[in-house]
Amino acid sequence: MVASSPSAYPHLSSSALDDLQADLTILLHQTLSHRSLHPKNLGILPKKKSWLLNLDVLVLSDAGNILDALFMASRAALWDTRVPRTRGVEYKARPQKAGGDTTAQGGRGDMDVDEDTQSGFDTRTIHKATDFELPDYWDEGEPLDGRAQWPVSVTLNLEHPIHFLDATAQEEAATPLRLLLAFSFPSPASPVMQAMRMLGPGELAPSHLKELVKVGEQYAREISTALNSKLKEEDIRRNQKAREIFELHR
Repeated sequence: MVASSPSAYPHLSSSALDDLQADLTILLHQTLSHRSLHPKNLGILPKKKSWLLNLDVLVLSDAGNILDALFMASRAALWDTRVPRTRGVEYKARPQKAGGDTTAQGGRGDMDVDEDTQSGFDTRTIHKATDFELPDYWDEGEPLDGRAQWPVSVTLNLEHPIHFLDATAQEEAATPLRLLLAFSFPSPASPVMQAMRMLGPGELAPSHLKELVKVGEQYAREISTALNSKLKEEDIRRNQKAREIFELHR
């Protein structure tokens, strides 16, 4: 869900702001909820329980190019998301002792011997888990599966015969047509286009569109590479800090 602070769009009425939030939410949701992007490690108990992934984005200020900023912020948040580690547990009824003589053999008839009883909360060998628990570990869990393929977007502001990037709010208002392209890069050799939107009343020839898609893919690749580098640096710093905090509180 995308929410916007009224201070980000002081020129819009409350109803217009609601419409803008709905448009941004739909665009982001339709792109990120595609089945090809679903993480495969959200399951806890097969066919019973799983983690629910929610993404909330808050726009505090808009100086232009808000769509690309939304996708970059969403990708960073999803990259940083951790799935809690779980351990399946099974509840077992305590075994009933059979009635009769419990006297031990071998000359120990005067001694009561208690049989070892099995705990009703056993996590060692689980054949069919019915619930789960969260083990104590130094990190916050494992990253979302396939986090490298979350898309980034690039918005081409078209002013025939040229285009430009990162438009300000005033430049966006004066641009007759904008082309939004969202790409994911699960591997360097196989980019995937996740979304394409044409925004504005202008027109675009199919031959020109094909050229712009190729150019947009290159821009998106550069954005993704730079963002990945920054996110990996943050991963190293955060993991080191988490280890230190865990050791401090042990």
